[in-house]
This record gives sequence, structure tokens and C-alpha cells, in this order.
Amino acid sequence: MQSLAAVVLDMDGLLIDTEPLYKESWQLTARELGFDLTDRFYETLVGRNNPESEAAIACELGSAFPIDTFRARWPAVWRERAARDGLPVKPGATELLDFLNARRVPVALATSSDREFTQFTLVAAGLADRLLLRVTGEEVARGKPAPDIYREAARRLGVPGSSCVACEDSEAGTLSASGAGMRVLLVPDIQPPSPAAVRTAAAVLSSLHEAVPLLARWLDESGD
Repeated sequence: MQSLAAVVLDMDGLLIDTEPLYKESWQLTARELGFDLTDRFYETLVGRNNPESEAAIACELGSAFPIDTFRARWPAVWRERAARDGLPVKPGATELLDFLNARRVPVALATSSDREFTQFTLVAAGLADRLLLRVTGEEVARGKPAPDIYREAARRLGVPGSSCVACEDSEAGTLSASGAGMRVLLVPDIQPPSPAAVRTAAAVLSSLHEAVPLLARWLDESGD
């Protein structure tokens, strides 16, 4: 890897504990419509953008599933629960952002969520003013695991992908960042890491707390 010049962060499941809320909202909405969205199938959606996930749900549940009704209903369910319960940050997220700020490392967000959902999520978690450079799902042609979103993040940061470290929680995100030439720190969330993700990641961590000493070492090796 070239000198470490920037860090790119995923949002859902990596910085903010939103995946349980997405799962609850999608499963509840499906049940309201008379269908069962299983835990096992939900795991296949982690890391993918909402349009791709909705298309996969429609395919899984069949032609009788009212996908348009589901698509219109689940965001309201999600927002109701986010407003009621809040959106907690993941362990080590605040410490990581503090460390990167102290070391003056440029940071970008690369999330499959769309721009409006990203803003709502960051505000609810109290991180909106800490992550101003954002690449969202609708801004690239292909979602994760394609490398588009991480390539765009590197372009906006003004550095090559090989000079970036990405932090991710999903297989799709890990493959996406790696495909953009980035070194990846994988912090699995609700989905156990697949063999492909483990092989691709530079390290698999139990929390973002473990990312700080690794990044400090790589920054020191870079002379920053």
C-alpha cells in the first residue's frame, strides 16, 4: 500500500447501529403484508443499497408480494422507530473519528443509503457535522460489491485508492473497497464474515476500538 492518506468509512452497521432497525422494519412491514422475511434471507441483503435489496426481496417472495406497497411503507416504519429509540453509534466509532481528526486524516463516508436517509441517520446519531464528505448509493452507477462508490470516494478525496484504508462491516462493502484498491478493515456486524471477506480484508476486528492502533501504526509507517 502507498502512504496512508485518507480513510473511507461505511455507515450502517459500521459507525451506526442501524442494521437491527432495518431488519426489524423490513420484517415487520413484510408481516403486515402477509409475508415472512426470514433472518437468513435478510443476511444476504446486508451491505446492498435499498433498491437492490427491494428487488431481491420481490424476487424472493414472489409475484404475489406487493413490492410497491412495501417500498412505500417500510421507510415510515424505520423512521418511527428511529425517532422513538434513537440511533446509537457503534463501539469505538467516536474514538475513531476523534483519532482521525487529531491526526488530520481526511475522511469520507461511502454508504449504500441514499442522500436523504444518510442525512437523517447521521443527524439521529449526532454525527452529521463530523462526516461532511459523503458518497451515497444513488450517486454511483453500481452499488456494493462493485467498486464504484469507493472509487468515487477516493476521487473526491483527491487520492488514489491505494492510499486509502476503508472500514466496513459487510462482505459486499469489503469486496467493493478492495476492488477500488483500498486496504480494508472488516468489523463484522450482524452477518458473520464470509471466507471471501476474510481473505480480502487486511484484518478482521471485533470492534472499531481495534482500528485505532492499526491506523496509528500505518500512519507512522507513512511518515504522517
